[in-house]
Amino acid sequence: MSDAERYEGIMEALRVLEEMSWERVILVEGRRDVTALEHLGIFGDVFTVQASGGPVKAAEYVAGRGKKAVILTDWDRKGDIIASDLEVHLSALDVQYDTSVRSRLADLCRIDIKDVQSLDELVHRLETA
Repeated sequence: MSDAERYEGIMEALRVLEEMSWERVILVEGRRDVTALEHLGIFGDVFTVQASGGPVKAAEYVAGRGKKAVILTDWDRKGDIIASDLEVHLSALDVQYDTSVRSRLADLCRIDIKDVQSLDELVHRLETA
């Protein structure tokens, strides 16, 4: 896959995420992830799992808001573990969640980056290539 094709795929995944952000809580690991999303034009209800009490608190937050969740943790080993924990805790509270954007971004970005916080830099690099 060429860089141009990867760029288009990443931008499509980000468009989907931006649409989801209107009605869902986006669950990321930390503050730098939030900053990267903001640089990419994605705002909304974003909860930092690691900085705000872990997967249990994140699930309780989403349930309390009466919304669905988007799990967008890093696609490294630690991010996989956090995502799995979030799935367990969200399911226990009957909160629906989506992992498709995370999976798509991981597939497209894994060759260059392993985390959400680097996403804005990768997009910029691919955009100017």
